[in-house]
Amino acid sequence: MSSSHQRGATERAQIRRSELIAIGRKLFADTSYDALSVDDIAQHAGIAKGLIYYYFKSKRGYYLAVIEESVAELVTRAAGERQLPRAERVHRTVDGYLCYAEHHQAAFRTIVTGGVGFDTEVQAIRDAVREELIATIAEGAYGRREIPLMARLALLGWLSGVEQITLDWLARRRPDREAVCALLVRLLRATLRTIAEFEPTCPEPPPAAEPAAVPLTV
Repeated sequence: MSSSHQRGATERAQIRRSELIAIGRKLFADTSYDALSVDDIAQHAGIAKGLIYYYFKSKRGYYLAVIEESVAELVTRAAGERQLPRAERVHRTVDGYLCYAEHHQAAFRTIVTGGVGFDTEVQAIRDAVREELIATIAEGAYGRREIPLMARLALLGWLSGVEQITLDWLARRRPDREAVCALLVRLLRATLRTIAEFEPTCPEPPPAAEPAAVPLTV
């Protein structure tokens, strides 16, 4: 087979794999992992189930590929708008995180809770996305991704709170996203102020113009 034919076959395989992952994201959004068999997946996708094994080796491999794709989108959305001023980027990062959670609730819950049971591979994916989000916040706040341990611990504590607040917000479906975003940004501001007290190398960033406070009605 010529190199051009090989490239064409590889591109078609990548496209097909991406299509299957897109189908998986929709399936796992509406149905639990245990409730879906490979036969179910193949039927929904309109393919022979052998293709699932060909591209992903197993149902679990397929599930992990779907989660990894979801994580990549979450990180990309949260880390966008790099050309903006630092303070505004922090706000956009938080809003991007919430926007993703609002529109991909099943995938978000899987990412932050660790998947099916105690799945070490999904746990590793979750830990990786946490580290990337912390680095994204640090870059927006301080202009660098590497920060001292005390600062990292403080941001990890803030992010853990963000995860739980977001899960509760999704369950209650109120208040609106803008109000939750304003709350989380202000909590982050308090965290950054505390970090500055412990770490002189991480001074508190200058305040950004924030939207007017939105009443947090319940």
